Amino acid sequence: MKNILFVCTGNSARSIIAESLVNNRYNDKFKAYSAGSNPSEEINKDIKHFLNDKGFNLQNYSSKNFNFFVNGEIKIDHVITVCNNANNEVCPIWPKENQIIHWDIEDPVIKLNDASEDKKFKIITDTFNNIDKRIKNWILNEKY
Repeated sequence: MKNILFVCTGNSARSIIAESLVNNRYNDKFKAYSAGSNPSEEINKDIKHFLNDKGFNLQNYSSKNFNFFVNGEIKIDHVITVCNNANNEVCPIWPKENQIIHWDIEDPVIKLNDASEDKKFKIITDTFNNIDKRIKNWILNEKY
């Protein structure tokens, strides 16, 4: 079982989506975690609602700082940054450089603030599908 840490700045949307996708669809080979350099302290409510509607259990999920993983109790095999800010920050738990992947995914939270419910659903669905596709492609090429 390999451990993946998804990192973005706020740890309220993209990294949470990625963590929940891996833990709900690929939990036979991977365990996913998420964290942020400047966590928002809570999962975005629209993201949470969307994932709950998909049947993803978010009971033990939270927005947390990547310092949570510094103690080494959980060996991180891969880090995937899902935003440019996180990719450019110094994280104290990076594994070997060849195990760090960067995906430039636009932050949906910025667009959600003033969007109608229909627009929110489309924004989140697009982000979810983008992350889902990237995870599928990465796992197809990952040797575990």
